[in-house]
Formats: sequence, structure tokens, C-alpha cells
Amino acid sequence: MATAVAPPERVPAAPYAELAEFFDRFADEEPRWKRRNRTYHRLVTQLVRFHVPEGARVLEIGSGSGDVLAALKPSVGVGVDVSGRMVERAREAHPELRFEQVAGEDLDLGERFDYIVLSDLLPYVHDLLALFHRIAEHSHPRTRVVINSYSRAWRPVIRLAEVLRLKPRKPLSNWVSPHDVANLLELAGFEQVTLQTRILFPKQVPLLTTFLNGFVANLPLIHLLSLTHWIVARPLPQELEATSVTIVCPCRNEQGHVAQLIERIPDFGVPTEVIFVEGNSSDDTRGEILRQIEAHPDRDLRFVPQTGTGKGDAVRTGFAAARNDVLMILDGDLSVRPEDLPKFHRGLVQGRAELVNGSRLVYDMEPGSMRFLNMLGNRAFARLLKAIIGQQVKDTLCGTKVLLRRDYERIAAGRSYFGEFDPFGDFDLLFGAARQGLKIVDLPVRYQPRTYGETNISRWRHGVLLLRMTLFAFWKFKVAPVSRRGV
Repeated sequence: MATAVAPPERVPAAPYAELAEFFDRFADEEPRWKRRNRTYHRLVTQLVRFHVPEGARVLEIGSGSGDVLAALKPSVGVGVDVSGRMVERAREAHPELRFEQVAGEDLDLGERFDYIVLSDLLPYVHDLLALFHRIAEHSHPRTRVVINSYSRAWRPVIRLAEVLRLKPRKPLSNWVSPHDVANLLELAGFEQVTLQTRILFPKQVPLLTTFLNGFVANLPLIHLLSLTHWIVARPLPQELEATSVTIVCPCRNEQGHVAQLIERIPDFGVPTEVIFVEGNSSDDTRGEILRQIEAHPDRDLRFVPQTGTGKGDAVRTGFAAARNDVLMILDGDLSVRPEDLPKFHRGLVQGRAELVNGSRLVYDMEPGSMRFLNMLGNRAFARLLKAIIGQQVKDTLCGTKVLLRRDYERIAAGRSYFGEFDPFGDFDLLFGAARQGLKIVDLPVRYQPRTYGETNISRWRHGVLLLRMTLFAFWKFKVAPVSRRGV
């Protein structure tokens, strides 16, 4: 694991005493300026809300009047600001939250938070590395840091807007690039999970604002002209202690594979249960599962009947019945070798990933493993998904995925944003993990042809469904957070 550089000495009070004095004077003018630029502030608030779920423990540094923090509806919300007058206004407006006057470089609250928000703060910070070290002291291993800041491309536009009195003149001193921010985060013990550009048009014109910010701003090259860049970061990975394993095997018409599955699932060296989920098979898959459970009393094998339909429902049913720390999906068709599961387990418990996603599109495939058009479709959907969620996912539909139970519970808790839209289960996990800021990492697997039965995938019908889900994801990730209705 990478070692963070030792934190520098505290910055003298003088550099931000002048900043505090400016914002003390500006505090009473801020409401007027916010009204004049309300579209920009609304968009920023909606985008922060997209990344931070309600009910979390949230710290906002540079909280100003506290409006963004209040919009997040945290279970515990703490805002800090260098300006005493800003803190007074925030306390008056949001008495349910806690606000403290302190510079970020001197932060010492003795608490840890689930999310730490730095919204439009970086241009005013005297020592970014000192700030990020302070953030590290207030983070636990699952903390997410959400940062948005101005793009350098807009520097002349912002200066012109200040001259024309379209925005207030503020003492901006840093125009750091996303690369610089990622580098400083790494020095302080963090790694960047996602980087995206947002807000091309910060004024409200009915329909046009949503079109420009939700569609045009995502076009190649055009996205470089966006006003803000957004970074989600996490603490550098730490290896987990011993974790028990649950393997969920969705089985529909897989009678001929059940015995092989049990024989080939390896020993993880930790308590391991295997849950078979079956429903609506036309062969005797259920009977075979029950016979194999009876034949292996030494193994922790369980059968859970599926009352709904589709693999996604089977996965959710199995995960709901799981008792262990690590959740794994292993399709009953044996297209992914059970012997590869320890690789997924290692990637997760070593902290390299928070969702390990199998990828069948790295190694050459055996003849008959995947039809040519299916492979082209998978590659096309993977490219689209990367552009949408901001993380590399080479193979969206490989059935083998592994994550911690506690992270799945976070995904499930936020499922209402997407709804029950996914009959496969893959997109439900990928979209949910991306919105939660979980680190997704592909793990190459060798894809095997079936030895029993026929595929449950319909190339054209499910291909159209995948296209619809990809468009749905584009709307939810790119358009909804910047639309008038918001998140």
C-alpha cells in the first residue's frame, strides 16, 4: 500500500486572515449575488446531492451560508468556514446543523465522516496539501471526498464576468488542474475514483439549459469547455481482515451444471456458503439442487426459491438471504470458471476494488463461447458505460461480480433513484456502485462455452433492452442532475 507523505507544518494565520476578512464583509451581500446566479448554485447543489446520499455523516469545508450542506439532509452535518460572519449566518439559517469557524488547514474536530465536501473551495486554499492531510484525519476507510472546482478554461470568462458585475469579485488564487488535484490527493493518502466535467451553461433558459448541460456538455471535446470539474476520491486501499463468503448461483434450466458447480467451487480458507436460487425452470434444476445439498452435508449449501423472474431478481433474492461478509455471483452456466473466484476475493479484500467485475473481453475465447454480434454489442455498451459513469468497465454483462455486503446494502438503499429497471442484475450493481463512488475494477476471466442446455439470453430482444438501459443510465447520470427538477 502506498504511504502518504508526512503532513507539512501548519500554515500561518496571515494567509487566510485576509480571506476571512473578505468573506466577513461579503456575507451580507451573498444572498443578493446568489439570487443573480441562482442557476449555477442550484446546479452545484443538485450535483453534490447526486454524489452524497441522504442520512450520511457529512463534513463540508468552506460551507459558507450552509445551504449546500442543508440540502444534503445529513444525519450528522458539520460545516466549517474561515469567515466568522458566514458561520453566524449559517447557524441562523440552519440551526439543526453544526457550524464552526476554522480554516481547513487547521481542522481538528476529532470526528470522522462518511462524506467530505469541498464545493468551490480550492481556488481560495493557501496550502492544498495541508488541507488534504486534515481531510485524511477526518476520514475512515470508506469515506468519499467530493470536490468541485472551476476549470482553467473559464478563467478569462470569470474575470470578464467580474468586470461586468455579473458575478462578485472574489480573491481567487488557485486555478489547479484536475491532474494537480489528483496528485495532491495521492500525496495525502487518497486516490481518485472518478473525474467528470459538468455545467456548460450556468444560466437558466427553459429547455436550453438542460439540453446544453445534459447533452451537449457530454460530447467529445465539447466537455472540455465545461465550467466545473468534479472529483470523487477515496482513502488509499487497506487490506481487510478475514472475511466470510457467500456465493450466489442463479440457476434456471441448469440441472446438468449443479453437481459440477459444487465440486469445482474452491476453498477460500474462510467460512463459505453457497446459495442456489432457482425459479421457473423447465428441467429438474430444483430437484438436482436439493439432491446435491443432501449429498454434501459437510458443505454449507442452501436453496432459496425464486418467486420473481429474471436473473436480476434471482441475484437480489440470493443477496437478501446471504449471511456472510463478501457477496459473489457465479452464474449456473459455468461460463466463468469457479476456480477463478479466489482472484476476485483477493482483489476485494486487498482493497484494490470495491466492486470486482469479471471481464470476458480480454483473453481470447474458446470457439462457441460467445456469438460475434454479442461480443460487438458488449464492447459497444462498455464504451458507452465508461462515458456515462466515469469508470472503466470493459464487460458490462459478465455474470461474475464480487463486493462487500455492506457496500451492497448501500447500493440497495439508494436503489430508489434508479428503480427496479434491470432484469439482469449487472447494471443495477454497476450503476449503484458508480453513484456511491465505489471503485470498480475489471478482472479478466476466460469465458467457457456451455456444456449443458441453451443460453437464457435473447440476442435481439435483450440487445434492445440493453440499449434502453444505457439510455436510461445516461439520463440518470448526466441529464437528471442538471435538469430543472434535479436529483
